[in-house]
Amino acid sequence: MPQRTTIPHSSPFPSLTEGRPDKPDPTPILLGEKRNAEGTRVILSAYGLRDPNQADRNLDAMAGDPIQRRRLADILPMMMESISRTADPDQALNHWERMLESVSRTSFLDYLRTSPRMLDLLCVIFGNSDALTFTLIRDPTVVYWLAEEDVLARPPTRKGMERALYASIGHLTSKESKLDALRRFQRREMLRIGVRDLLRLSTVPETTSSLSDLACLLIHAAYEVVDADLRQQYGIPMHQNRQRRWVETKFTVIGMGKLGGHELNYSSDVDLIYLYESHDGETKAPRGRRAAIPAGVGISNEEYFEILARELTRVLVEPTKEGYVFRVDLRLRAEGSVGQLARSLVEYRKYYATRGQVWERLALLKAWPVAGSHDVGQAFLKLAKSFILGIGGKMDRNKALTIVQDVRAVKDMIDAKMMDRGHAQRNVKLGTGGIREIEFFVQTVQVLAGRKVPALLDRSTLASLNRLAKKKLLSTEDRDALTAAYLFLRDVEHKLQMVDDLQTHALPESSEELERCAVRMGYGAQDRMKAAKLFHVDHQHHTEMVHRTFRSLFIEPTTSPVFKAMLRAIGLRH
Repeated sequence: MPQRTTIPHSSPFPSLTEGRPDKPDPTPILLGEKRNAEGTRVILSAYGLRDPNQADRNLDAMAGDPIQRRRLADILPMMMESISRTADPDQALNHWERMLESVSRTSFLDYLRTSPRMLDLLCVIFGNSDALTFTLIRDPTVVYWLAEEDVLARPPTRKGMERALYASIGHLTSKESKLDALRRFQRREMLRIGVRDLLRLSTVPETTSSLSDLACLLIHAAYEVVDADLRQQYGIPMHQNRQRRWVETKFTVIGMGKLGGHELNYSSDVDLIYLYESHDGETKAPRGRRAAIPAGVGISNEEYFEILARELTRVLVEPTKEGYVFRVDLRLRAEGSVGQLARSLVEYRKYYATRGQVWERLALLKAWPVAGSHDVGQAFLKLAKSFILGIGGKMDRNKALTIVQDVRAVKDMIDAKMMDRGHAQRNVKLGTGGIREIEFFVQTVQVLAGRKVPALLDRSTLASLNRLAKKKLLSTEDRDALTAAYLFLRDVEHKLQMVDDLQTHALPESSEELERCAVRMGYGAQDRMKAAKLFHVDHQHHTEMVHRTFRSLFIEPTTSPVFKAMLRAIGLRH
C-alpha cells in the first residue's frame, strides 16, 4: 500500500482534518434501517447537492456489498463536507461513483480511510475539473503517484520532467510506442500542474511556466522521434556550406504566442513555425549505411522538411487511445494558412523584408525556439528582430501613429467579432478590457521604441510591464494595476479551461455556472451567490482599468502620456 500522503494544503478548499461545520450526519443514508426520502433530501441538500435524488442513487451505487457500505460510511462525513466546498458537489458524487467502479473498491476505501488528505484531494478534483478527473478514472494508479511526497509539494522543473520522460521512453523501440508514452506523460503532468493550481500551491506565473516547459519538452521529444524515423527512410538532410563542404541541415521549431512567451494556458493551441537551415541540398545516407537506403531514395531538403513538418504536426494533434499531445496552430507562418509548412531561413528573410505586416511584428515579439536546433532558432530570432524593429528604417511621429492605428484596426476587427457573439463583456481574452488589450498595449510600445530602447524587449507580458515602468514609459501605479489585472484574467482563463479541457475564454452566462467559476477562483462556497457577486465586482474593476489604459494609447494617442513618453524615449518631439 502506498505511503500516506503529506500534501500541503494552503488552498481555497480547507482540509477536513481542520474541523467541519455543523452539518447533519450523512451516515444514516447508507446505514439507516429504513429509507426516509425526506430525511435523505434534507441531509444531502445541506451539503450543497442540487439533485438529492441523483446523489442518493450515486451513494447507493458507491456502497457495494455490506462490508464496503460500512467502510464507505466511515469516510462519508469527510467526503460530503469536502465536496460541499467544491464548485459542483453533484458532479463530484457522479465522479466518485465512476471512480469506485474503476478500482478494487474494498482496498481503495481502506486506503482512503487511512489517507484523509487524499480523500480531500480527490473531492477537490472531482468537484472542480472533469478533465482532471477523467485522467484519474482512466488510470487510478496515478492517485498513488499524487500521494508521493514531492509530487505536489514543489512545482515540476524542466529538468525533472525531462529525466522522467526519457526514462519512460528510453527502453521503447517503435515509433508509435514512444509517441503513446509521450501522450501518457502529458496526461500525468497536466494532472499535477492542474491540481497544484486548484490547491493554490502554485502562482499563475508558475502554472504558465510549468505548462510551457511541458509543451517544449514534448514537442522536442516528438520531433526527435519523427526525425529519427524519417532518417531511416530518406537519409540525413545535408547542404554545402561556404567552404563547399557537405554538412547536416538543421531544423528548428519556433514557439509563438503564449508558448513562445512561456505563458501557456491549459487548453492553448501551440502556435508553431517550422524552419530549416538551407533550402539547397538533399538527403544522403550516413557513412556505413549506404546499402541500407536504396539508390534514388534521397530527396531534396525542401521535400524532407515538408514531410517532417507534416508528420510532426500529425503526431502532435492526432488522437489515439492514449489521447493527443497538443493542438497545433500553424497560421503564424509565412503566408498564413496556405502554402508550405516549413521554409528556410533565406525564405523567411525575404518574406519579412517584402510582405511582413504590422501584426506579424507584434506576434514575433514572443518568438522563441522550442525544439530542434538552438543555433538555427537563434538565427531566426536575429532576422525577426530586424523586421520587428524596422532596423534600416527611421521611426518618426507619423510612422509611430500609423503603427498605433494599424494595431487599433486589428483590435476593432476582434471587437466586432466579440460583439456578434455576445462576448464583448464576457471574453476574458479578447473582450473589452481583456488579456489581448494588455498584450497589444505592451507589444505596440515595444515595436515603437524597441529599436532605440532595446531594454524594453521581453517575451513575457509581466516582465515587459516591469521594463516599461523601469524606463518611465508607464507609471508604477499603472504597471501594478495592469499586472494585477493580467494575473486575475489569466487565473480566470485557467479555471474556465480546466473544467473540460476546452479552449474557452468566455465567462458562463448562467448564474449557476458563474457561481461555480467563482468557487474555483477561491471566493468560497458557503454563500455561492455572494461569491459570484464578489467575483463580478473584481472582474469589472480589472477590465475597466485595462480598457481605460488601452484607450489612452489607441483612441487618442497624441494626448496619451505613454505615447508622449515613448516619443521622448526615441528622441522625437510630441
